[in-house]
Amino acid sequence: MDTGYADINGLHLYYEIHGDGGTPVVLLHGGVMTIDLTFATLLPTLAHRHRVIGVDFQAHGRTADIARDLTYANLASDVVGLLDHLGIERAHVIGHSMGGGTALELAVNHPDRLLSVVPISASVRPDGAHPDLADPSTYATSTRMPTEQDFAEMSAAYIRVAPHPERFDGLAARSMTSVNGWSGWTDEQLAGIRAPTLIVVGDNDFTTAAHAAVMQELIPGAQLAILPGTTHMRAPRRADLLLPMLAEFLD
Repeated sequence: MDTGYADINGLHLYYEIHGDGGTPVVLLHGGVMTIDLTFATLLPTLAHRHRVIGVDFQAHGRTADIARDLTYANLASDVVGLLDHLGIERAHVIGHSMGGGTALELAVNHPDRLLSVVPISASVRPDGAHPDLADPSTYATSTRMPTEQDFAEMSAAYIRVAPHPERFDGLAARSMTSVNGWSGWTDEQLAGIRAPTLIVVGDNDFTTAAHAAVMQELIPGAQLAILPGTTHMRAPRRADLLLPMLAEFLD
């Protein structure tokens, strides 16, 4: 594994590269997550056939925060800057949650940089989220929400590598700036996506299966995979289901 930092848009952006052959695949983690926490079960197999680039978003993992909102447009601009830094013209992009939204932003507004896009547990507008997410009274009982173990793992992963580990308690709210005021993409914008698209959601995800079906209808030629028995946190970790699909889709 090679690691490095790229100075992009005022960020000292951390990245790591696994494998040295095949087409490039960029991995974009979810909010409050890290590369390893999101993609550890997929990385080794993907790196056998691809040059895999993991990115720590602004305020996440090894990348420090700056005075800027974590909008999808800003995060996508960081990814484009990293591709330029690495001399990569086009890449497959796999993103989970906040990373999935960033992947969709790339598909809409930076189509010339994509080979394909795989948004996992993402939506194309706010009404795609399950009602439990907007109702704090359900957080303790909803099977869609992260568990205490999930939060413990997120905290440990952040504290282990972050330049300011004391900032973990504010990270969830910081990550929410990606969707504060976000209205999604129009039908026309989604109809203009030309990158091959594989939409992935869990059947017990933050994004509803019904919304995922709408996404498939709006994005030309999109494929849809609904993972059974799968929550938001587990979706990118279902290597048993994802790796066979990715092997076929990416190639």
